[in-house]
Amino acid sequence: MINFEVRPIGWVSSDLKDLDSAPRQADEGAPEAWLVFEPEMSEGLQSLKSGDHVFVLTWLDRARRDILRVHPRGDASRPPEGVFSTRSPHRPNPIGLHPVEITAIEGMRLRVRHLEALDGTPVIDVKPILNTEAGRR
Repeated sequence: MINFEVRPIGWVSSDLKDLDSAPRQADEGAPEAWLVFEPEMSEGLQSLKSGDHVFVLTWLDRARRDILRVHPRGDASRPPEGVFSTRSPHRPNPIGLHPVEITAIEGMRLRVRHLEALDGTPVIDVKPILNTEAGRR
C-alpha cells in the first residue's frame, strides 16, 4: 500500500456547527461561509477574484471511514447502496467536493456561497471550475 500525506491549506469558518442540522446538499440552505487560509498559501490565492466559481476540496474530518454501504440521504426506507454511488460523507477517504462561488476576498479569506461543510472542516485544495465553452483557464 502507498502512503501519502494530505495537509490542510485552510479551514472552513461557517455558521454550520452540527452534522445533524447541516443541509445534505448546498442548495438545501447552506449559508455563506469563509475559507480561511494558512499564511503560506498567499501566493496560491493571487489570481482568484469575486465571482469565480471553484471546487473546494475538504477533508470531512467528522465522517466515519468504515462504511461502504449507506441508505441514500440517510433514508432507511430506501435500500442501501454502495457509498461510491452516493455523496455520503462517510467513506474510506472522506474527501468533500464542493462547487462554490467566491463572493468576497479579504486578505487570506474567501467568502463563498453554497458550501455545506461544517465550521472547522479542513480545506485541502481549491481548483477552478473550467468553462469548456470559453476554453481553458
